[in-house]
Amino acid sequence: MAKMQSAERVSANDLSDNFVYQRSVLAYKRAAERVSGEVLEIGTGMGYGIEVVAPAAASYTTIDKSVPQLVELPANVTFRQMQVPPIGFENESFDYVISFQVIEHIKADEAFVAEVARVLRRGGEFIVTTPNAPMSLTRNPWHVREYRAEELKALLERHFSQVECYGVEGNAKVMEYYEANRRSVERIARWDILDLQHRLPAWCLRLPYDVLNRINRRRLLKKNRELTSSIAMDDYRIAEVSERSFDLFFVARK
Repeated sequence: MAKMQSAERVSANDLSDNFVYQRSVLAYKRAAERVSGEVLEIGTGMGYGIEVVAPAAASYTTIDKSVPQLVELPANVTFRQMQVPPIGFENESFDYVISFQVIEHIKADEAFVAEVARVLRRGGEFIVTTPNAPMSLTRNPWHVREYRAEELKALLERHFSQVECYGVEGNAKVMEYYEANRRSVERIARWDILDLQHRLPAWCLRLPYDVLNRINRRRLLKKNRELTSSIAMDDYRIAEVSERSFDLFFVARK
């Protein structure tokens, strides 16, 4: 059996992650179309966004609280281990800041957004993604909170002059997988007759969540390998944000 890793660290090498991985790549692709100059990425993760976005930047700094297993970095890329907030750079150091699937993990989200605004130059943009709360199937104990579109917009507007609100949506193939996943999660949740997922503190739910999430993804892959493996980046799109968006994709301008 392959090594069981946290479902929060999505890998291109584990086919059971494909449903999530492909929409993550789309976010990086769309960011690469917007960025230039000096770019900061908050949340390196597995590092697969570097090869997508870094070629569009004059310099690309990527930070994470953990040191990822990265191959040799391109000449214009620097990695720094850092916990945020605060963000350990001078005022107005970057033209763009991108941060994908990170803000939901940060308790001090107001301070985090304020710090992003501080390190951005005037006219710079903050491109951020996070799960759309209405599409979540269960409590994720790794997340401090999940946002509705209006909540994230209000947070960003307190620190930025303009906020563009988009969402990541999927086609019929993606929705077929989502519905299969929803039914599978509901079957698992029926065993939680005491509603422990909402009663217990997050720290004691993380290991069970990771194990069950990984088992569930691999069951879905085994049951319908063709559907899981055939989902591609082009099966997702950035559109007007709605309740059916999988992720929020917002762009805030300083």
